[in-house]
Amino acid sequence: MSQKPTILMLGCFDTKGEIFAFLRSCLIAQGAEVVTVNVGVMGSTTLFPIDVGATKVCDTAGGNLEDIRNKNDRGYAMEIMGRGAAIILADLYKQKKFDAVIGMGGGSGTYVTLKAMQNLPLGIPKICISTLASKDLSEQVGAKDILMMPSVVDVAALNSIIKPIIQQAAAAIVAMCGVVVPENSTTSKRIAISMFGNTSTCVNYCTELLEEKGFEVMTFHANGLGGKAMEGLILENCFAGVLDITTTELADELCGGVCSAGPHRLEAASKMEIPQVVVPGCMDMVNFGTMDSVPSNYKNRQLYSWVPTVTLMRTNVEENKVLGEILSNKLNQASGPTAVLFPVKGLSQIDAEGNVFYDPESNLALSKSIQDNLKSDIPFVNLPFHINDPEFAEKAVERLLEMMK
Repeated sequence: MSQKPTILMLGCFDTKGEIFAFLRSCLIAQGAEVVTVNVGVMGSTTLFPIDVGATKVCDTAGGNLEDIRNKNDRGYAMEIMGRGAAIILADLYKQKKFDAVIGMGGGSGTYVTLKAMQNLPLGIPKICISTLASKDLSEQVGAKDILMMPSVVDVAALNSIIKPIIQQAAAAIVAMCGVVVPENSTTSKRIAISMFGNTSTCVNYCTELLEEKGFEVMTFHANGLGGKAMEGLILENCFAGVLDITTTELADELCGGVCSAGPHRLEAASKMEIPQVVVPGCMDMVNFGTMDSVPSNYKNRQLYSWVPTVTLMRTNVEENKVLGEILSNKLNQASGPTAVLFPVKGLSQIDAEGNVFYDPESNLALSKSIQDNLKSDIPFVNLPFHINDPEFAEKAVERLLEMMK
């Protein structure tokens, strides 16, 4: 490492000053410089210098620190401080004021730390020491590359258990800064593609065709988190084109399935004006957990156990009419090259003639709804293939490459 890395240390210094002072000393012992941001609403500490105080963090989010204290609502306070910290960290990073960020805490400290890290791009080292690290924090971590480190004991006071954990975290984040990440110089040859087990044959062949032409293909599993990750990276300008083969997450968002990527799925490429070929892959299904976990209002629907922990529900005519409208309305916002390809013979591995989800009537409802709602200047192409036929993959890649020219 040619020069000292600068680590931004974020936390509630009002109640955990001693433990953050120890973290700071460990970072300095590892050869780092430290920038400090206080998100504690009840005060601060005199144990080390504060570079960005809680008042600044609160003001940035449009709040008033005194009002927050008087309100005496911890959840509300952490929402405001998390929002302000996210803005401040993004601004400081643009100014190249730090190389990595580390934070720690219990429930509140973890929430603010993860919220603050959301505005930072992938590749920036991020560590959160947390009492909640072993719990499901998928919603809070999102699609970001945040390293969660269990504190084992409460992040409240120094003791013989948490001290070595903090020392190791400090050593880890300083070492992470020593990894040289090359500048992004290959965006023009990078393609995002979405996949499910039911569309893997198509996606694998598309990948093979694109790699033969010198493209780097990044595959995202359309399980909710994968869709969020893909959308997030598209917004960070990481791709030259998108081959969105598997848009099943829209069906889960509509029907309350477990693979929803949230309400903003299928919007990033349109915002970034990059070429996108969209396929309603696996929109014949909604994903749930075990058979027992399927909501009661769906118990009498056509269900299929993909594996013991995954139950698929066949989308029906009414749902597909709505899904077609949702997909079209999202794509209608695109000003970049966009096309929709529809595989007439089936949308997934199990939506094929003779298989369990084969339902031409429901697929026709989806196809018609897309055509009825899609702007006339966006091509819609019915292709006489199944989604996993090689010919369909060839047409999808050919269309994307044409648009990328």
